[in-house]
Amino acid sequence: MRTTKQTNGITAIYVRRSVSDSFKGNNSLSINAQKEECIRFVGDAPYQVYCDDGRSGKDIEHRPAFQQMMSDAREGIIGRIVVKKYDRFSRNMREYLNITDELDRYGVTVYSLSEPFNTETKEGRMMRNNLLNFAEFERETIAARVADAYSTKARETGFFQGGRMYYGYDSERRTINGKTGSVLVPSEQAESVRIAFRMYQNPEHSLKDIIQYFKENDIVTRRTSGQYRVHGSVSESHVSLLLESMLYVKADKEVYAYFQSQGYEIIDGVEAYDGIHGVFSHKDNEGKTYVKIGYHEGLVDSAVWLAVQDRKAHNKAFPKNGKPKISWLIGFIKCPYCGYGIQINAQHNKTRTKTWTYLIDYGFYSVGGCHKRTLKTRLPEVEDAVYSAMCEKIKSLEVAKREDEAPDAETETLKAEILKLDDDIQKLMDKLPDADEVLFAYIQKRVKEFHKTKSKLEGKLQLKARKQKAIDSKPLADPLKDWDKLTIEEKHNIASMMIEAVYLSDEDGVHVEFCI
Repeated sequence: MRTTKQTNGITAIYVRRSVSDSFKGNNSLSINAQKEECIRFVGDAPYQVYCDDGRSGKDIEHRPAFQQMMSDAREGIIGRIVVKKYDRFSRNMREYLNITDELDRYGVTVYSLSEPFNTETKEGRMMRNNLLNFAEFERETIAARVADAYSTKARETGFFQGGRMYYGYDSERRTINGKTGSVLVPSEQAESVRIAFRMYQNPEHSLKDIIQYFKENDIVTRRTSGQYRVHGSVSESHVSLLLESMLYVKADKEVYAYFQSQGYEIIDGVEAYDGIHGVFSHKDNEGKTYVKIGYHEGLVDSAVWLAVQDRKAHNKAFPKNGKPKISWLIGFIKCPYCGYGIQINAQHNKTRTKTWTYLIDYGFYSVGGCHKRTLKTRLPEVEDAVYSAMCEKIKSLEVAKREDEAPDAETETLKAEILKLDDDIQKLMDKLPDADEVLFAYIQKRVKEFHKTKSKLEGKLQLKARKQKAIDSKPLADPLKDWDKLTIEEKHNIASMMIEAVYLSDEDGVHVEFCI
């Protein structure tokens, strides 16, 4: 049998109004109306009002008055709680039952003025629980409507939708196309954003260099609360997120093609990508990203922004877990058979004056199991082969630049595949007028698949064209000439700018796949 703590404390009057209540036009839910009705019910008995104005009923954590009331109930100060409606108390069914169970132990009863039934009976408790279920459903419905309204506005207009203020921008109200909303305008930090992108475009600069620049120039970044964060607490992740944001790009047709290659849903047509305005990215209900041209001006030229995205994408492919200590090829070597990474393991003698390195194929431990665990090829041989391949690559780039060669075979292949897809799409479209319902659906499906494949190929072609256009072999050629003077980390950084992967096997030797 459950024991309860009996109390003869005062009556607590709890009143709450959420922000959404003010839009419903129900004056009975106002704070004053709730107070007056509850006070009339209490009469001459001593009471204490606990008020949470502008607080949601979805939980109790963000309601300070409710927390104080519960604390007073635990202390035996409160004997009963009076509310206008049970949903003022809580709209979360599970939480409500937990709270009332706790109050039962203290001997505190909850009374509602709007639900005329006795909760001391099982029938009354059932009716109360049903009402709370409806209240919780209503809260979730309101939340869904708010989310839908946000999504609709985000898709239909280029206004800033609120939330955290972006570094490099301020917000001001403007009327555009007959609608009024917030538009981002460049702030005094805008030039710092441009400099950060230009610095990171240069392979010689790292995220730490940008942070150091901020520090030396006494630059601050804005926190989500709207306050400023001093440069000392800016981390690499803050700068990295800034460099990934499409908000800053002066979006042109090259950016449009990039979004296509990434599989984003693009709201605006290509004509909206005028090389002036920036872009907002949003998530739909299924978590898929869609992009919308904003009314604000971008801060960064598209060529610079795209070069930064290319560099960041390559860095993600080879995450650095600390500094490379054993070899500058750490993170690059893969097995051509299973695709798994080949790890470089090191062993030392007791005095650590001698080191042995082993190449371990981690595909050996996979479900399928690659055919070999330890490679016979020695690490120094691999490093020499890769270095030679890098030198040859730089020479070929210099020759291509001098002779202005015709597009390479890969570019021609991509173009040919795109032309073939265009031809296949046109052939299917020509069959549409004579197609029955089944064939029509099949043709639609195939055309959609062809367009998807074409978008990917066009993205690869655009990426290749940008890299060929932007590449400057001099920053890479000079370090290669002084290779033996570089540290392992410096060699690793140079390799990161050139190499996509190094495929290694005892049978076929070393094959280097370059990203330039």
